[in-house]
Amino acid sequence: MKKLFLVVILFIAVLSVKQANASSYSVNEQAIDQLFASAVETSMISMNATELSSVASNVSTTVMAQEKDAIVAIALDFFLGGLGIHRFYLGTETLTGLAYIFTCGGIFGIVPLVDFIVLIIDNKDISAYINNPKFFMWN
Repeated sequence: MKKLFLVVILFIAVLSVKQANASSYSVNEQAIDQLFASAVETSMISMNATELSSVASNVSTTVMAQEKDAIVAIALDFFLGGLGIHRFYLGTETLTGLAYIFTCGGIFGIVPLVDFIVLIIDNKDISAYINNPKFFMWN
C-alpha cells in the first residue's frame, strides 16, 4: 500500500511540474554576430611538436587535478578503503590498488585509515595525491 501511495504522489508531482514552452525563448542574432566578429582565430598547426606536447601535458594535468573531488575520495575511502578504490579514483597505478587488496585491506586497514585522515585534513588541495604512485600516499 505504501508503494502504491508513493507512486501516486510521484505521478502527481511529475504532472504538476510546468513544461517549458519553446516559444518563450528568443535568440538575439545581433549579439551572436557581434561575438563572432570579436572572436580571435587561433591555430595549433603553426606550433612545433615540443610546444604542442607541452601544451597537451599541461592541459591534461590541469584537467585531471580539477576533475577530482576531495569529498568523493573521502567517501570512497570510508566505504571501500580496504579495496583501494579511492586510490583508483585518484589515478594511482593499478599495482598500488592491488597491493591494498593483497595486504588484507592495506595492512589490515591501517593504510586506508591513515589515507582517510590525510584526505580529511588536506581536503582543500588534494593535487599531491592525484596520480601518486606510492603505496603510502602521504609520503
